[in-house]
Amino acid sequence: MNAPAIGTDPRLRAALRRLDLRIVHRLEGLLHGEHLGLRLGPGSEAAEARLYQPGEDDVRHMDWAVTARTDTPHVRDLVADRELESWTLLDLSPGMDFGTGAYTKREVAVGALVAANLLTQRVGDRFGAHFLHQGQVRRWPARSGKEALLALLATIAVAPTGDRTHLERDRAGLAEAITDLVRTRRRRGLRVVISDFLDTPAFGGTVDWERPLRQLSARHQVLVVEVVDPRELDVPEVGDVALRDPSTGRVRTVRLNRTVRERYRRAAADQRATIQAALRRCGVQHLMLRTDRDWVLDIARFVIEQRRTAHHMARHTPGAPR
Repeated sequence: MNAPAIGTDPRLRAALRRLDLRIVHRLEGLLHGEHLGLRLGPGSEAAEARLYQPGEDDVRHMDWAVTARTDTPHVRDLVADRELESWTLLDLSPGMDFGTGAYTKREVAVGALVAANLLTQRVGDRFGAHFLHQGQVRRWPARSGKEALLALLATIAVAPTGDRTHLERDRAGLAEAITDLVRTRRRRGLRVVISDFLDTPAFGGTVDWERPLRQLSARHQVLVVEVVDPRELDVPEVGDVALRDPSTGRVRTVRLNRTVRERYRRAAADQRATIQAALRRCGVQHLMLRTDRDWVLDIARFVIEQRRTAHHMARHTPGAPR
């Protein structure tokens, strides 16, 4: 997937500008300037002062000015300023082109990629991407800055939809794509996996992506973004409909009656439960985004909640970095 020169395509430039307004500016407003790392650690940027906890706090972090004013020992927390190298695995398989809400799953997935990169750019990190596209894993090198992000989006924009390799046997799936990310990106940092996970079996079976994802989380901080469309959870009772498999192109007529709907809902619920259980076993952060919801707001809520949890754990864990 070779990206065209952004400046030479006014339509692409206009589309990227709209994306910037919809995601970048709105996300900044929702987070109210809280552009911090996703987890705490030793740093040099001062945060708020709080009461000193004997035996838990490092006396080197004592805030003597506040202590002198209040006659009570205070320390000042530090915000992590470490540099991370973040890599995003973006699933661009044919199923991601589906969508019955306000957006397609692909649009929501690209938006999640932009948001994740924006949050890491705030501390000067480099970001790169792997794409699962047409049965192959394609790589985009790690860079930093807004121009690099625009080039990445341009690359995604020109990636053709649909699957032209469904007749090939040696196609890469999500498990192979995660394995490639584990094997090729060894430097510790943030890893984001964005997919609909629809290749996960329902009613039992082996979750083939669980093992490589567990290997990934053993070394890196991992965020999994699961993209869901409401029609993947339930279908209406509308009679005979023609359904097409986006991966193979096969079309089959199905009668959507009450019995089929109940079986479909049970299978979908079991599949999502299997996905959530596997993600919990892998110990990763999990964010679900839906095509029929305000996914920018959902991302902002998730980030704020994660930061609150990280600050709370740092304050109540003896010996933890402040």
